[in-house]
Amino acid sequence: MSTTSAPVHKLYIETVGCQMNVLDSEMVVADLRRRGYELTDNTRDADTILFNTCSVRQHAEDKIYSALGRLRLAKQKHPEKIIGVMGCMAQKDQGLIFQRAPYVDLIVGPGQLHQVPDLIERARAGARQQSALSLGRKDGRVDEIRRSHESFDPLRDPSMRPTPFQAYLRIQIGCDKFCTYCIVPMTRGPEQGRPPEVLVEEARILAGQGTKEITLLGQTVNSYRFKDSAGTVTDMADLLHLLHEVEGIERIKFVTNYPKDMTFKLLETVRDLPKVSTYLHVPAQSGSNEVLKRMKRGYTVEDYLAMMERIEATLGDKATVSSDFIVGFCGETEEEFRQTVELVKRCRFKNSFIFKYSERPGTKAAELLPDDVPEEVKKRWNNELLAVQNAISEEDNQRFLGQTVEVLVEGPSKKADSDAVSEGGPLQLVGRTLDDRIVVFDGNPRLVGNTIRIGIYEVSAFTLIGTPVTQHVGPDLISLDSAR
Repeated sequence: MSTTSAPVHKLYIETVGCQMNVLDSEMVVADLRRRGYELTDNTRDADTILFNTCSVRQHAEDKIYSALGRLRLAKQKHPEKIIGVMGCMAQKDQGLIFQRAPYVDLIVGPGQLHQVPDLIERARAGARQQSALSLGRKDGRVDEIRRSHESFDPLRDPSMRPTPFQAYLRIQIGCDKFCTYCIVPMTRGPEQGRPPEVLVEEARILAGQGTKEITLLGQTVNSYRFKDSAGTVTDMADLLHLLHEVEGIERIKFVTNYPKDMTFKLLETVRDLPKVSTYLHVPAQSGSNEVLKRMKRGYTVEDYLAMMERIEATLGDKATVSSDFIVGFCGETEEEFRQTVELVKRCRFKNSFIFKYSERPGTKAAELLPDDVPEEVKKRWNNELLAVQNAISEEDNQRFLGQTVEVLVEGPSKKADSDAVSEGGPLQLVGRTLDDRIVVFDGNPRLVGNTIRIGIYEVSAFTLIGTPVTQHVGPDLISLDSAR
């Protein structure tokens, strides 16, 4: 008597954009693995090809359309291949994707990712150009719109994470800030915090899977609030206290923050809870009040500087702050750009992520404000601000020379010798401090996943370079002698 097993489907998935998208892809893969899918890193071998997309900048969308274009002939030769587009670009562009790439089988918004497996099966049965999208911000009652953007976060796949012991935990969905340049409130829907008891349970699940470090995610993560049926409100500081008690979790980070919600209560919680990272990513976006007003950021430069004073008063030199900046926003003048340079010099950020303004269809800026700063000016400002920031970063890193730092070892660095990795010999490893500084050093691969002490002997703008401290370093850290 012979039996036949169900065919194994091979999945290729490509993710662009933020940590939210990385987490979304992990959950989609977890769902598909339960249905017998295997991952492949080659589109030629895959019978199912998914792109998880971003709409924050034009470059991210262009990359996806280019990838779709390269699949046109493959779809003609192998019509049984299923091609899907997920995420923010799918929610924003909707029918436009089918117009530009009519061979795409399905588009799925961020709030409907739990439908992906069933949509794939329908496509395999012959259905074409299927859509599963959330309601628009004006397409129903608030509760209906919120429900249409809900996700399926508890479904996890450890193999999809950056490392086996680091994981993302989404505590908040959507955004209600409505910055004029940003499409996220339209693609990810209204801001809503997830229930704290659900988050604690998910953290316990992650710890049981070997996770040591969790990064809490939200569009403005420190704005987190959840009000239960009894009227009890849990805010970000309260949530950190709850998660701090989860056994097995050693580090807690959170990104991205909103300046006005960086309260003394939250900062005191960061100071008092040893597991919580003192790294605070708080986008400023501009050093000009006029530009911030056109961006509808909801705060002034003075508000931002007051936040920096709260951080200094509460955390002192333990805190490291990074920021985001957009250069070349609508109507920006040379004087307004100079004000941004001065803000960077005054705040001395650990690092800054600097972007040239990219007009996004569907935003208020695209509708009401002209994108009138020439591209060559945007490029010049971008390069100048980056140079200023890099000089500050390298200068401030000098204080670590001769110091010893505690590092959670993440794995081989990008420059690690592949032969050394395969043979298990010494190789260049990379890790991060509790305040998110990147550290590279030579060591045994068995150190990966452990917290060790590194003596720093060289620095750059982006990296601390050191060597493991060889003595036993206490009960909370690994002894290097035992790891050799």
